[in-house]
Amino acid sequence: MSELGLMGDDRPTTPAGGRRAERRRRRGPGCLIALVILAVLGGAGYWGVTTGIEKVKDQFSSADDYSGPGEGEVVYEVKTGDTATAIGRGLKAAGVVASVDAFIAAANANPQSANIQAGAYSLREQMKASDAVAVLVDPSNIVKTTVTIPEGLQVREIVALLAKNTDFSKAEFQSALKDPGLGLPAYADGDPEGYLFPATYDFGPDAQPLDMLKQMVARWQQAATDNGLEAKAAELGYTPGEIMTIASLIEAEGRGSYKNQISRVIYNRLENPGNGITNGLLQIDASVNYALGKSGSTALTTAEIQSVSDSPYNTYTEPGLPPTPIEAPGDESIQAALNPEAGDWLFYVTVDLKTGETKFTDSYQEFLEFKDEYQNYCATESDRC
Repeated sequence: MSELGLMGDDRPTTPAGGRRAERRRRRGPGCLIALVILAVLGGAGYWGVTTGIEKVKDQFSSADDYSGPGEGEVVYEVKTGDTATAIGRGLKAAGVVASVDAFIAAANANPQSANIQAGAYSLREQMKASDAVAVLVDPSNIVKTTVTIPEGLQVREIVALLAKNTDFSKAEFQSALKDPGLGLPAYADGDPEGYLFPATYDFGPDAQPLDMLKQMVARWQQAATDNGLEAKAAELGYTPGEIMTIASLIEAEGRGSYKNQISRVIYNRLENPGNGITNGLLQIDASVNYALGKSGSTALTTAEIQSVSDSPYNTYTEPGLPPTPIEAPGDESIQAALNPEAGDWLFYVTVDLKTGETKFTDSYQEFLEFKDEYQNYCATESDRC
């Protein structure tokens, strides 16, 4: 082998070397062709992908949608946790919107759509998707029946108010009151008196009498929990049911800022039955009125008191608490029952019904003086007494 051959002379030295050199010479133009082909294919792929995306976008933005305001009525319920997709599917199934895509596009275009509240809404069939969204983003469009139950109503009065403001009869509510699923606490012994909490309620379009009453009992349970009813009752040495009865008496008798003082009078009479003055008798007019089938704390005649002398609600003849609450107490009265003000009072008289001024004493003689003051007030304000 020559020296030139060892140094890699570019001239062929063997037939095999010649073939390798030939392949190297052919590789250059072959690679160039391949690159050109890949570039063409790549461009075509990009064009295909982008065109496909644009077609999808076009399909989404031009999704089926109704043009008009729609017709008829469809009540649709948005449930807690529903996504825009879930709402869109529900509305499409109900015939409100033409497509889920149209609804989602309309929702995305409305910044308020993230705040759609759960509830039932009155919509139309074949609505434009943006119009449907506009209805849903306004909470004032939630379909509901609003009923306000004031403090101090008896069950019979609450039933009458519910029947007046809904499409159900008194009989239907009275039947629901007997349902074991009402949710009353065990110490209520199945009697709802005092446990239908006074508040403002929003009832949905599908709510039945039992649903409404359960909502009211649940609201009472919330108040009981918030006020620590069971624990504080135990601290005072009473059952939760007894505290609710005391709260109902305070609700019936209390005015203005005097509830905690009235609470103390009740406890003083209950806990000192041998005081030689009241002898454990609460002598609360409102409870006797309950026995008479009346409400409120209007003054009683001797004949009225004697007519229900055997009733356990007659606190002039029966010592201790009545067997159940006599009406529905609100938060303030429950709190007053759990937090009686310190004092040794045994009597109270509201001497001015216009202002609610109430006077307290532990002296029977002073109590009689307060009664005279009340009678003088009534002589000049007969329309209030």
